[in-house]
Amino acid sequence: MLRIYPVVLDVIRQLRPVMAVIDRKDRDLGRQLRRCSASVGQNLAEGMYSRGRNRAAKYHVALGSAREMLACLELAEAFGYTAPLAQEMRARFDRIIGTLVRLVERAG
Repeated sequence: MLRIYPVVLDVIRQLRPVMAVIDRKDRDLGRQLRRCSASVGQNLAEGMYSRGRNRAAKYHVALGSAREMLACLELAEAFGYTAPLAQEMRARFDRIIGTLVRLVERAG
């Protein structure tokens, strides 16, 4: 298992209260945040056990979904639904996205 996978799961767990607030304020944005969060974990897990181009494709989708997750959180803050992301959480996203970039480069 990749070391980044448990980090992704932990970030999702930590964001549950924020996701609930977003969902109450904007159901569409909340739904989109849940979908892209699930996509990061699902595609990362699939990529770990895939080969060749399929592995690269799964990691690439996980990367796009991680960026989308961050965008949803930034939009929620811009709309006034939530406070800005804590620096620690932003650093965790940087780690996840950076790792996924490297995985895509290596797998491709």
